[in-house]
Amino acid sequence: MTSSFCTTHPISSYTNNRDPRFWSPVPHFARASFPKLNYSSSGCFLSGRLRNKRRLNYSLGDLRIRRTSAVVAAGPMFFSDSPIVGDFVAMVFSGCFALSILRVYEETAKRGVFDQKLNRKLVHTTIGLAFMLCWPLFSSGRQGAIMAALIPAINIVKVLLIGLGIWKDEAAVKSMSRDGDYRELIKGPLYYASTIALSSVIYWRTSPIAIAAICNLCAGDGMADIIGRRFGTKKIPYNKDKSFAGSIAMAAAGFIASVGYMHYFSMFGYFEESWEMIFGFLVISVASALVESHPISTTFDDNLMVPLTSLMVGTLVF
Repeated sequence: MTSSFCTTHPISSYTNNRDPRFWSPVPHFARASFPKLNYSSSGCFLSGRLRNKRRLNYSLGDLRIRRTSAVVAAGPMFFSDSPIVGDFVAMVFSGCFALSILRVYEETAKRGVFDQKLNRKLVHTTIGLAFMLCWPLFSSGRQGAIMAALIPAINIVKVLLIGLGIWKDEAAVKSMSRDGDYRELIKGPLYYASTIALSSVIYWRTSPIAIAAICNLCAGDGMADIIGRRFGTKKIPYNKDKSFAGSIAMAAAGFIASVGYMHYFSMFGYFEESWEMIFGFLVISVASALVESHPISTTFDDNLMVPLTSLMVGTLVF
């Protein structure tokens, strides 16, 4: 009679074959296994419940530390039993997704739907953020990072060929250049693609530094130009080419996008969102906006100075 009351069921006995990234706050690969407890007949109810409570508290606390490292072993969304095939499919899907968006902007540039500068900044704002949405499709670890980085790497080759005059593509030039000069592509667009590729390979999706670099480059710098041209009547004293409205829009857009992607990636368990991380994103976005407003950014190109600032400041705050 006593033994039936004292029978325990370890947490690890619960199993489910569905993908844990979509249904369970505690992924099956992160669940801790515990040895069965052997209770004596005296004080079974009291001691058993206390031990179970202590054991559960320990498992939940330990899970916060172990969860990030456990996710590193997660496979790709497609063909999880074959990571290389799954990552290849994820790469093709992500590449087609980014290419389709770029194709839309090439058509709007060709048809004159938007002003050329606005069309360029819309490309600037959306492509990197859209690509980062696809990161959870890849496997965690070095293989997934490299496969994902191949997409912007291919774009780097394309930009170089067009910028050097080897490959003629008027639609791409109109969608990515300020004044329709193909040689512009080996500056800003090249820095842009390189930032995304290096953020994928070096930092990947478990690092808030990658989020900060891409979000401040894409959303921040993109909105700075769009808002600055429309509402930037009051110029910054140390740089008449920049406005207060544009700098404020850059800091706000970079910060909001960073927090949004922090929440997005935390849903997959890549890291835990926190107020400290949010404050870090705020510091990086403000620093990036200050550097972007300085004349040095005009000299060396915003697409180079903004990600460099995000990476350096991000290394200090994270």
